Amino acid sequence: MKLSDAKPGDTVRVRKIEGSGPTMRRIMDMGITKGCSLHVRKYAPLGDPIEITVRGYELSLRKADAATILVEK
Repeated sequence: MKLSDAKPGDTVRVRKIEGSGPTMRRIMDMGITKGCSLHVRKYAPLGDPIEITVRGYELSLRKADAATILVEK
C-alpha cells in the first residue's frame, strides 16, 4: 500500500521509498526512512497535501511524494 492510500487516523510503517535522486533524498532528509512509523493526521480539504506525524513532529507532504512511499499497517 502507498502512503497516499492511507486514511486519516492510520498508523503505518515504511517498507520502501521508491524513486531515486533528489526526491528520494529529500524524503529521507525529512526523517522518513525504512522501518519508521508514520501517523496520518489529516488531508487538506482538496486532498493535497497530507499531514503526517513522523518522529514526533508534524509534516505536510504532497500527494505525489506520498505515492512514492510504500507502507504497511
